[in-house]
Parts: sequence; structure tokens; C-alpha cells
Amino acid sequence: MTYMMTRNNDNYLDNFFDDMFCNWGVRNSSYPAVNVYEDSKAFYLEASLPGYTTEDVNINIDKHVLHISSEKVAQKDERKYIVRERSNMKFDRAFSLPEGINEESIEAEFKNGILTVTLPKLPVREPKKITVKVSA
Repeated sequence: MTYMMTRNNDNYLDNFFDDMFCNWGVRNSSYPAVNVYEDSKAFYLEASLPGYTTEDVNINIDKHVLHISSEKVAQKDERKYIVRERSNMKFDRAFSLPEGINEESIEAEFKNGILTVTLPKLPVREPKKITVKVSA
């Protein structure tokens, strides 16, 4: 039995050349998939990491860049797969942090395959007003 997987894609030719010349077998830089949102207190980054554990994932900050990475690779498996889309692989995602982040208070939580990184905002500092004295 043969299965053919298709995906909706508007630009097959561009994707063919992107896959052929850019990636060279390396997973593209958008893995894992993330959502980033904010509220008045913080920015939040959620990464989908099914099959990973807290021990598999590394998070660090270097020069205002947040790195999320893993060295985990898929285990060799004797099963004969018909379709295999899920796998674990090593990755490294980097995110430039905006100004106004309290880097000392960044927290991360891993729950149900979702890594949530909380990036608290620093309090907004109002510009200091300087009074100009007029001399006679």
C-alpha cells in the first residue's frame, strides 16, 4: 500500500528551490513552531515541543538574544513506517529581545509539550524633565 502526502501550497516551484538549495537536509529555522504575545506585564513565547522533556531543552540568553535549543535526536526504530511526520531532532532557535526586558527575571515552564518562556517587562521610565534656569 502506498500513501501520498500532499499539503496545500501556493508556490511549489519556489519551495522546491528553497528546499533544494537552502536547507541541505537541515530543518528550517522555524522549528519548533512558536507563538509570541504580550500583555502589559510581559512578553510570552510558547514553543510546541511534543516528545521533549525539560532535560532535552536548553534555554540561555547571550547579548540580548534568547536561545532555545536541543540536541535530542530520534531513536533508531525497527518499525516499518507508512507515514512518519513526527520526530525529535536537534534544533536552535534564536530571538532578539526587545528593549525593556528584565533579563534577570525571565522564567520558563514546560507543560504538556508546550514550553512557555515569560519575559517580564521593566517598568516604563518617564523622561526626566530638566528645568532650564535663565540667568540675567
